Amino acid sequence: QVYLMESGGDLVQSGGSLRLSCVPSRSDFEFHGVGWYLRVPVKQLEPVASIDRCDITNIPDSVKCRFSAFMDNAANTAYLQMDNLKPEDTATYKCNANLIDLSVRRLTTVWGQGTEVTVSS
Repeated sequence: QVYLMESGGDLVQSGGSLRLSCVPSRSDFEFHGVGWYLRVPVKQLEPVASIDRCDITNIPDSVKCRFSAFMDNAANTAYLQMDNLKPEDTATYKCNANLIDLSVRRLTTVWGQGTEVTVSS
């Protein structure tokens, strides 16, 4: 069994930046595509960024120019860079990854538990 471990969520002032990380719990699983989503109370998951995920097309314009996802392949770590944060960005951010199980060469989709971001005015 493999899990995704997110970190980097914090309390930050409006206009500040954060970088979230997403790492598989096992070294024998490799990223094959990543999506980042937010979850707020009584609201469905909404995508905010992606890496090699052509199926993710509904990223809101409000975050397209402020959030970006990138990968450190050597470290097998996915990141979400969040700049110019606003109070309305406050949410739980979750990593969703397509991982290759290197032992059997097959894909599996895994969700992380999420990391909380709070932006103060």
